[in-house]
Amino acid sequence: MSELNNASDAAVVILNWNGKRYLEKFLPSVLKYTPGTRIIVADNASTDDSISFLKLEYPTIEIIENETNGGFAKGYNEALKKVNSKYYVLLNSDIEVTENWLDPLLEIMIDKTIAGCQPKILSYQNKAYLEHAGAAGGFIDINYFPFCRGRIFETVEKDEGQFDFPVEVFWATGACLLIRSESFHSVGGFDEDFFAHMEEIDLCWRLKLGGYKFMVAPTSSVFHVGGGTLPYSSSRKTYLNFRNSLFMVIKNHNGWLFPKLVWRLCIDGIGGFRFLIRGEIDQLLAVLKAHASVYKNLGKFLKKRRVIQRNSSQANLTGLFKGNILWNYYIKKVKSYVHLNQRLFK
Repeated sequence: MSELNNASDAAVVILNWNGKRYLEKFLPSVLKYTPGTRIIVADNASTDDSISFLKLEYPTIEIIENETNGGFAKGYNEALKKVNSKYYVLLNSDIEVTENWLDPLLEIMIDKTIAGCQPKILSYQNKAYLEHAGAAGGFIDINYFPFCRGRIFETVEKDEGQFDFPVEVFWATGACLLIRSESFHSVGGFDEDFFAHMEEIDLCWRLKLGGYKFMVAPTSSVFHVGGGTLPYSSSRKTYLNFRNSLFMVIKNHNGWLFPKLVWRLCIDGIGGFRFLIRGEIDQLLAVLKAHASVYKNLGKFLKKRRVIQRNSSQANLTGLFKGNILWNYYIKKVKSYVHLNQRLFK
């Protein structure tokens, strides 16, 4: 363990909303395997008995009570304003941590050009497999669709040690994200207009436009339930993912925006048609609703874009896949990260 960073430099902040069942199940592992570190639960105005449970069963854990449920983005922004720490560890309430999980993350942060990092995310339900939300590090393709080492769309890979080496990635998962507090606040934290989903990709992208790096440290591993707040099949999740993905493109695409945006809207239209022919009308309506929200908020996000683009002269695009992940997955049937053309990674 490096003497430059230790457990006391970090604060583990768990955002909670009506998640008493997860706090009961997973707080014991956090306390057991994270000695010497501040543990904070930031509560998003829960209506269950999460707060009374914490005060009774875990009186040493710090509690921050947000006044409203502003989602993942606002919930963390509000809470982290009250946390004075060199590093924040944003940890989902439905994660089981493992012995020595924090040290490798702190060690990799010795490089001051690294803004944040993540561990390897494994499935709690099937511990031999990687988990959807982050797997072994996040990337985006030429059209800005996200995927991971170990997870492309619906396909997750078995963990056979094939990703047990650190690499620079485009984005690190918000399910378990260690980030420099200075870096987080320098770009205004999460975009609260996202509410939830993809806000961590947007945050990483904005920091990368300023030249920072993100890493995965797979000698650290955690187990994630996933879908704890919204199931992966939820139409609400579909709406947030489609909408927020377009919000990211508007804000962060470096180049002519409208050709890229129109192309993305067309690709989304194909996705909507796919929902239609499968009879998933609620999913189709979610896509249409997402596009309507983008049109409604276009002016606001163009203003955000102008601010971001003024500060993007040192852009670091490592982790960008200069191929089409949709074409690879659905047409070429490439289901594994290692079978993608590695020469197309920037």
